[in-house]
Amino acid sequence: MKNIAFIINPIAGTINKKKLPKLIEKCIDSKQWLTNIIFTEHPGHATELARQYAKMGFDAVVAVGGDGTINEVVRGLRDTQTALGILPMGSGNGLARHLNIPLRVNRAIEMLNHSEPISIDYGLANDRLFVSTCGTGFDALIAEQFAKAGTRGLKTYLEKIVTDLVTYHPQTYRIEVNDEDTKSEGVKSVIEQKAFLVTFANSSQWGYEAHIAPKASLQDGLMDICLMNSAALLGAPSIALGLFTKSIDKSLFMHTVHARDIMLIREKAAPFHIDGDPVEMEKDVRIRIVEDGLRVLVEKRF
Repeated sequence: MKNIAFIINPIAGTINKKKLPKLIEKCIDSKQWLTNIIFTEHPGHATELARQYAKMGFDAVVAVGGDGTINEVVRGLRDTQTALGILPMGSGNGLARHLNIPLRVNRAIEMLNHSEPISIDYGLANDRLFVSTCGTGFDALIAEQFAKAGTRGLKTYLEKIVTDLVTYHPQTYRIEVNDEDTKSEGVKSVIEQKAFLVTFANSSQWGYEAHIAPKASLQDGLMDICLMNSAALLGAPSIALGLFTKSIDKSLFMHTVHARDIMLIREKAAPFHIDGDPVEMEKDVRIRIVEDGLRVLVEKRF
């Protein structure tokens, strides 16, 4: 028997979760798992709970919510042997989509019954942990506006994009890249560019199947640095198509670099997001990868 805890964020996404404990008990294999189910009560609570479960030697802790909830849970599990499980009940569910975890909750629970742990990388932005993406520019502004909105979901997200698109003013970024496209030390290049957005991608997408870094891997020890240039507005239709057809990396408006250690130098402090949630961040940001720092449950490969 293995111990598994479900940490449920009651305010993630748009679906009421009052009946979720009964569904978990119904779908989980009780011959394989001893379950513990708890709801979070305040921001940061998921991290506290996950850390406690890891110290208790639990085999797995399941984040029930979106990418923000996952981020909180991972902060308590990183660099331990306790594996992360995911029940995607957020808005974009970017990490779950990248890992091919079913979006239907009952199927995601059932997947845990025939899952296996794999090791993946996570990232740090000035020592703030992220699993999927972080960044600055237009996407960070939308994350900030989305967080302030009274409603969630794709409709609200698209409304914020349309509202802010025409008034957004890009800034110039300096990106100092160490060990570009390699794991050796001492290789350095500098990119200075006016950009619509800069995304640091450990996984392939923001969520909603919008793939900002189609070839990103959680297991390659490298970060995909995605710079969308300031002329992006001129190519908005083709950019939208590229995001949803996994071809944005081929766009003339996009430049992608791979590295383990990056310094982002901005003209001024501006919105920044960590796994889709807006955060206060210093003007200059060091981005680096931590290899094999997290175990996560995925569908078993027979």
